[in-house]
Amino acid sequence: MPRFDLSLPELEAYRPDVREPADFDAFWDETLTASRAAGGEVEMTPVATPLSSFDVFDLTFPGFAGEPIKAWFMVPAGAEEPLPAVVEYVGYGGGRGLPSERLPWPSTGRAYLIMDTRGQGSTWSRGDTPDPHGSGPAHPGFLTKGVHDPAEYYYRRVFTDAVRAVDAVRTLPQVDPARVAVTGGSQGGGITLAAAGLCDGLVAAMPDVPFLCHFERAIGLTDTDPYGEMVRYLAIHRGAQERVFDTLSYFDGVNFAKRATAPGLFSVGLMDQTCPPSTVYAAFNNYAGPHEIEVYSHNQHEGGQSDQWLAQAAFLARHT
Repeated sequence: MPRFDLSLPELEAYRPDVREPADFDAFWDETLTASRAAGGEVEMTPVATPLSSFDVFDLTFPGFAGEPIKAWFMVPAGAEEPLPAVVEYVGYGGGRGLPSERLPWPSTGRAYLIMDTRGQGSTWSRGDTPDPHGSGPAHPGFLTKGVHDPAEYYYRRVFTDAVRAVDAVRTLPQVDPARVAVTGGSQGGGITLAAAGLCDGLVAAMPDVPFLCHFERAIGLTDTDPYGEMVRYLAIHRGAQERVFDTLSYFDGVNFAKRATAPGLFSVGLMDQTCPPSTVYAAFNNYAGPHEIEVYSHNQHEGGQSDQWLAQAAFLARHT
């Protein structure tokens, strides 16, 4: 697929004026305060697996409104001293999967938590966490669920879950709470940006080909799913555009990037029609902390794959 977005020099200078609500910080402060006040316990059950090099736990933690969210937690076998930790968020449609699918980060000697994404996990990777909330009219998928109102929007719950995952991992005896990093690809990259903008004291944030950035450009530039879900929604809900984009402004990765202070490592595929390069650079160029980016000139949404993980591992070794 040929390149369809801005040239690399244009991308490097791209800093758009992205819609940002005046009460953005108040909205998220109130959301997180209410969910933390809802209480709930972190529960961790050992799981017997063939993975003799790791201790594996089925973990449940309180997410949005105290609702239970599943995760896997893994540490090197017998680990007792507090370790640096990586919290990972999953791409669109996927769930936490199986522990045997999640070996790279614990193999580096770190504690590792992979968060299930509520309501997802029935396409390429299975999940175990329901989303007990309904929504108004929506296109099949997740991007349009509750988009009529920021308080009802699906990603309000998911982003709160992401912050509470960091809260949860910091309570575990195997984890050094001062050395927690967050990462994820695609949807997981967008969730990573939200966590980076909402969590204090992270040592690193590594959004890989992030989704959920610069919505107004993405939805006008590509009709590839998941952004295509919103294109089709707006094609039916004519006249809803302003209300929709007002809602999405509370969830735009660019606005979280402006508030993120942890060292950041991004990636981008210059032929990516799923998360167009200019939307990634909109977040990258607005990222408030020290930041760098790996550019994959001839890749689409797969980005750097194993090469990107090696870059992330080297980056994280410098910061923990």
